[in-house]
Amino acid sequence: MKFKLHAPYEPAGDQPEAIKSLVKGIKSGKKHQTLLGVTGSGKTYTVANVIEQVQKPTIILAHNKTLAAQLTQEYREFFPENAVHYFVSYYDYYQPEAYMPGSDTYIEKEAQVNAEVNRLRHASTQALLTRDDVIIVASVSAIYGLGSPEEYKKFHLPIEKGKNLSRSELVRKLVGIFFERTNADLEPGKFRAVGNSVELMPVNEKTIYRIEFEGEKVSAVTQVDPISRSNLKDLDSYFVFPAKHFVTPEDERERAIHDIQVELEEQLAKFEREAKPLERERLKRRTQNDLALIREIGYTNGIENYSRHFDGRKVGEAPYTLLSYFPEGFLTVIDESHVTVPQLGAMYAGDQSRKNTLVEFGFRLPSAKDNRPLMFEEFEKAVNQTIYTSATPGKYELEHSGDPVEQVIRPTGLLDPEIVIRGVNETKEYIGQVQDFIEESEKVVKGGGRVLVTTLTKKMAEDLSEYLNDKGVKAEWLHSDVKTIDRITILSEFRKGKFDCLVGVNLLREGLDLPEVELVGILDADKEGFLRSETSLIQTIGRAARNVNGRVILYADNMTGSLDKAIGETNRRREKQLAYNKEHGITPQTIKKEIKDIAEQLRTDHQKAVDEVLKVEEELYKKSPKKYIKEKRKQMEAAVERLDFETAAIIRDQIATLEESGTETKKK
Repeated sequence: MKFKLHAPYEPAGDQPEAIKSLVKGIKSGKKHQTLLGVTGSGKTYTVANVIEQVQKPTIILAHNKTLAAQLTQEYREFFPENAVHYFVSYYDYYQPEAYMPGSDTYIEKEAQVNAEVNRLRHASTQALLTRDDVIIVASVSAIYGLGSPEEYKKFHLPIEKGKNLSRSELVRKLVGIFFERTNADLEPGKFRAVGNSVELMPVNEKTIYRIEFEGEKVSAVTQVDPISRSNLKDLDSYFVFPAKHFVTPEDERERAIHDIQVELEEQLAKFEREAKPLERERLKRRTQNDLALIREIGYTNGIENYSRHFDGRKVGEAPYTLLSYFPEGFLTVIDESHVTVPQLGAMYAGDQSRKNTLVEFGFRLPSAKDNRPLMFEEFEKAVNQTIYTSATPGKYELEHSGDPVEQVIRPTGLLDPEIVIRGVNETKEYIGQVQDFIEESEKVVKGGGRVLVTTLTKKMAEDLSEYLNDKGVKAEWLHSDVKTIDRITILSEFRKGKFDCLVGVNLLREGLDLPEVELVGILDADKEGFLRSETSLIQTIGRAARNVNGRVILYADNMTGSLDKAIGETNRRREKQLAYNKEHGITPQTIKKEIKDIAEQLRTDHQKAVDEVLKVEEELYKKSPKKYIKEKRKQMEAAVERLDFETAAIIRDQIATLEESGTETKKK
């Protein structure tokens, strides 16, 4: 299928020329191009038009999960008929394995995996191996080690109607590709055997596939709704991909085990020569335990540390990553490149420092160092033609691409915001930055607008949020300690008006699409440094550029070089925009954007089903609560008897919600 862009409007402002220039560059074979697009100029829409015209599978790299989620939603709206997927780290919490020699402290790897995000990662890789019209929006997780795409694809299990395959054989094969057997609710990566059928839920989608048998043959393959249990589709065949990305055929596994043993003996001999008995014994026990598990079940926690042996790679050779799953000639787009490019370049050194210590003290074999992110040079070789997008391109982008394609004129006619500087040097009496900001915020909120304010530290953000609430300004804080999905929810609630002021640190700078924001306050704007550099200031100022009433207050006692440059560049763009609007008779309009995000898609299907049924059934409950609950309990018990645990669980939660609602009503 080809990429087909759906948009309710045509390119406007600087977009037509930018699209034309970028497409021309790609078709002429240009390796690097930079799109210098101011905030709110529609860089995403420009890139979407480029993708449609060049028809290349595309990876969009973003520097954090929140921005990646927002971009995924935007590209899904532009390409509803194509495969647009979200690929980020599946850890809600991650503490990497580490050892600190100074205090003799070993920190075991600890992780909380988000099952929904893991499902989306598998959906990404499976889409790349089965179709061409794919856009993957990813974080830097894309350059971390992932299983071999060839083995992942080779291990898919074809199930065909009429094929010679017994129920017990299918069960063995599913276990062989890391599916877990269960007697309870089905979740991605699990299966259950019921009667003469096997039901499974693949890792990439929330639907059930039922395979029925007659003797030693598959008699039917059916797609089943996991909530209603109704048949959605009868299939002639279905392909099941492995439940994990790291998969290895048995013969390769034996070779890998042999290679690991050889490396182990070499490292044990090294420790013996160096008179390190503790390190020797530690490594021996740990590695032999891992090998026993790999022989027995084909998997062990931390198996990725042996990935070089399983992949058959040489020492120091680059690992397989998400980029390995893309076909030749794919397009790379690096969003907010001034942040993302340095981030990509920094991953390798930090990882190697930690791994070197683990190897030196006998916690891991030297080959663990090859379970790593790509070096930046390897990343450069892995990608093809690249478009960098940013309002403030960095040195790397500009050196490689030359003069950027500039997109300063917004389709909406919106101007860069007006800038006001407040500080002790003002002629009027100055009441202090926090008090002044509260006064300004109250005016904006009274008119129905929203407010952003940035601080220098997380603690300051939390304290300021609490103080604002005490003063009557409904505020929430947001920084990097907040979980991925919670960040997205907070931003959605902010746009909906559940609170009026969002307080943050660095997280508020790039890529947040918040057209309701009328005022941005930058506290301590004259504290020169990373958070108050020219680039950071321009990005933060841009948060007010999506609203016709956008305004920025810089709280500063001194004029720094960064402030001077940021104000000068903002005013340059504003003058250019004013001249364009005057020439074309354009009246600026605030961006109108539907409040919708990927967090809705990450809610469980179970809870969606409970909510949906409750909407219909609450009225029936009100008429006769006792009779209604009694009937629902019968339905729940009947579902359990026929092993339909999903339906039983949904009914159970309906009953609990309705009973709680009834109790609250009685109290009132």
